[in-house]
Amino acid sequence: MPRAGAQCAILAAIILAACIGSAAAQDFPTRAVRIVVPFPAGGTADIVPRVVGDILSRKWGQPVIIENRTGAGGNIGAEAAFKAEPDGYTLLSAPPPPLVINQNLYPKLNFDPLQFVPIVVMVRVPNSLVVTPKFPARSVADLIAQARADPGKVTSATQGNGTTSHLTSEMFQMMAGVKVQHVPYRGSAPALADLIAGNVDIMFDNLGVSLALVKGGQLRLVAVATPERMASLPDVPTIAETLPGFESEAFFSVVAPPKTSSQIVNKINADINEALRQPELAPRFATLSAETVGGTPKETADYMQAEVERWNKVIKAANVKLQ
Repeated sequence: MPRAGAQCAILAAIILAACIGSAAAQDFPTRAVRIVVPFPAGGTADIVPRVVGDILSRKWGQPVIIENRTGAGGNIGAEAAFKAEPDGYTLLSAPPPPLVINQNLYPKLNFDPLQFVPIVVMVRVPNSLVVTPKFPARSVADLIAQARADPGKVTSATQGNGTTSHLTSEMFQMMAGVKVQHVPYRGSAPALADLIAGNVDIMFDNLGVSLALVKGGQLRLVAVATPERMASLPDVPTIAETLPGFESEAFFSVVAPPKTSSQIVNKINADINEALRQPELAPRFATLSAETVGGTPKETADYMQAEVERWNKVIKAANVKLQ
């Protein structure tokens, strides 16, 4: 074949492949979509993709199945999603640990978080300091004084090793100059259950689920980890009022397995952004103290890279080691 003819054939093949890919993306999905959540049911990491997934299911006319695959700070579920076919029919919905934290905390992972294809950050939720009602400390200053008087006696529940609740606790200890006993769980739900029962003393948890427990009298909210007091909780002090510069939040995102096509990613991104704009989500997210984020895949990638750098600084400064 003459050189010009060969070049034309290659160009035609490229154009045809692009057209086929675009058509497949427009038709997506034609069957059930599975969203892997690497933390247990009942926490914010589970609730957010469920409510968004319900809207997507109605729009797509296909089931959106939430699959909770827990353990190892989110690594087990993340690995399952990482190794799935890159066709858009298996996605990962996760908070920070398996995406921006664990690569700097675990000596070895069976997946590369940086190879996930970012789709969108759905919401972000501020972290807070909640305590079991019988715990004597009524303020951040009280907690610091108690922890200094009895080093290692105060027990701090977390969502698990490497989670934002764990690193927020480590950051608190570093900035306050205290030591508490780390008690890791497999997600917020079991940790909060033990906190309510009084089996542990404190927890740095996102407000998504814990705020409802506070309003129900099952927990006491001591402070929030926002830079300034929240408009919805004006009487609740910030941790930064006692420890200047203290700030912590969790985000909840959707990513795709490596090599998922940009056409499929852009289609899912557009549909999730549309779902996030639905009026029915506003009151539901408000109960979780969640701020809607949305945005493009590029903005999502940039946001996640900034989070990698932010939490890595905490890991290094606090010398965080897995227990």
